[in-house]
Amino acid sequence: MGINYGLNRVRFPFPVSVDSKIRARVGVLSLKELPEALEAVFSVSVEGQGLEKPFCVAEWIVRYYPE
Repeated sequence: MGINYGLNRVRFPFPVSVDSKIRARVGVLSLKELPEALEAVFSVSVEGQGLEKPFCVAEWIVRYYPE
């Protein structure tokens, strides 16, 4: 079972207009074994069409628990 544990370092450096096409790039930053779960931290970068830089960057934390 995976649980959304939250976000770290969320930034919105640029606005994005309505009806823009967007895409997200996600990569694994770290994996950590905890006594009761496995914690994964992902880097997330959301880009908008026509923008040179991402308009949202964040670290996403997910915890995976055995069933």
